[in-house]
Amino acid sequence: MSVSARPRPRALDSPAPKVVAARHPWRWVGIAVVLVLLAQFVHGLATNPGWDWATFARFITARSVLDAVVVTLELTLYGTVIGFALGMVLALMRLSRSRFLEAVSWTYVWAFRSIPLIVQLLFWFNISYLYEELNFGIPFGPTFFGFPTKDLISPMGAAVLGLALHQAAYAAEIVRSGVISVDHGQLEAAAALGIPRSRQLRRIVLPQAMRSILPNATNEVISLFKGTSVVSVVAIGELFYQVQVIYGRNARVVALLMVATAWYIALTTLLSIVQHYVEKHYAKGATRNEDGWRWAR
Repeated sequence: MSVSARPRPRALDSPAPKVVAARHPWRWVGIAVVLVLLAQFVHGLATNPGWDWATFARFITARSVLDAVVVTLELTLYGTVIGFALGMVLALMRLSRSRFLEAVSWTYVWAFRSIPLIVQLLFWFNISYLYEELNFGIPFGPTFFGFPTKDLISPMGAAVLGLALHQAAYAAEIVRSGVISVDHGQLEAAAALGIPRSRQLRRIVLPQAMRSILPNATNEVISLFKGTSVVSVVAIGELFYQVQVIYGRNARVVALLMVATAWYIALTTLLSIVQHYVEKHYAKGATRNEDGWRWAR
């Protein structure tokens, strides 16, 4: 005969167990340290005369600076549009079944990622040193017409060409990684339904790949926006070049650098806000959460 022990029922008037929240004392110490450092930084900005806020206020909306901001935005726009258009073609070449197209795409990405941007800009700016004329005709045979290369590529054209070709190499890998992140079963199901390959790409693959492409693509656009400062080597009047010209005249280096910093921060913030809403749009239906957006927070 076996005897089983039964748990004694808890008295109805006994208090419920008390739940104690976990304490994180070092978290509060870290918050206090960060707040103290932030307060010291803000105090230094307000009281240190070396920041020269009067000069900053004078040039932040100066006509020459605003014109330079426009040039910077133009370079960013042209470099982004041309770079990502070419990058998408390179990505599709890399994903194609043709070994030749795959090799061409791989070689392009390898070459333009290996050469520093400043070298590419200087190369295109001095292209007339290598090739004085651009001729059209039969290869290794007679030419029909030609024109001097010194009149073909202006400093602005060299800057756009260098930025776009450099950006295309990175854009190709971003697009390719987004496409291969889509479940292959989606393509198999679409093929079973008889959907053409071009429509599979437009209606099935790219909308799903955009969730992976957008964060990296936006980071590249922001990097390109800040990287336009490199074109100052070919005397393009973008933001950083114009700031250098001004502080070269009045020797207010810190104040003018803060002017450039303020514009870079403001425009980068706007790009980040646009990224937020575009990602939110393409994240719909990604999860069961409301708007499919919480996964990206």
